[in-house]
Amino acid sequence: MSKILIKITIFFFLITNQLIAEENIMILKLKDGEVKIELFEDVAPLHVKRIKELANAGKYDNVVFHRVIDGFMAQTGDIKFGNSNSPDFNLRMAGMGGSDLPDLKQEFNSLPHDRGTLSMARSSDPNSANSQFFICFKPAPFLDRQYTVFGKVIEGMEFVDKIKRGDENNNGAVTDPDKIISFKSL
Repeated sequence: MSKILIKITIFFFLITNQLIAEENIMILKLKDGEVKIELFEDVAPLHVKRIKELANAGKYDNVVFHRVIDGFMAQTGDIKFGNSNSPDFNLRMAGMGGSDLPDLKQEFNSLPHDRGTLSMARSSDPNSANSQFFICFKPAPFLDRQYTVFGKVIEGMEFVDKIKRGDENNNGAVTDPDKIISFKSL
């Protein structure tokens, strides 16, 4: 009887563990393909909750990559001014807006800003992250412990690499930018 109980416990643990792991996987659909992202709920629970809430409500769909700097990062997530299908879309203002939700308290952590890292954009106030985020093209250790790392690309980084780059002389501002087609939980 105890062997059966042990097997049932192990089976339950494995199934639960798999469900928890899948709960923190997101699919970011870009023009060139799908990007699989793992979210780090254990180190940035408030930021992960916000990203999931906005993504699963469709708020990131059609939002442009308004600031893309070759060799550094691609920034997106301005759902107020950056949604190309919204009447409020304003490419010149993209990067200045967020969501209607309150700003988040920083959750700086020890995870490095490596290639494929997702981190929250913010103003000079450490507690001003809202909806905007960026994906690193290359390691950016100068950002470590100053921005909240909340996820990492685990498949499809080659599609992130194809995001249209911005003007280096204009802080990476992109004319005719690429956009998020959809961003949803697995």
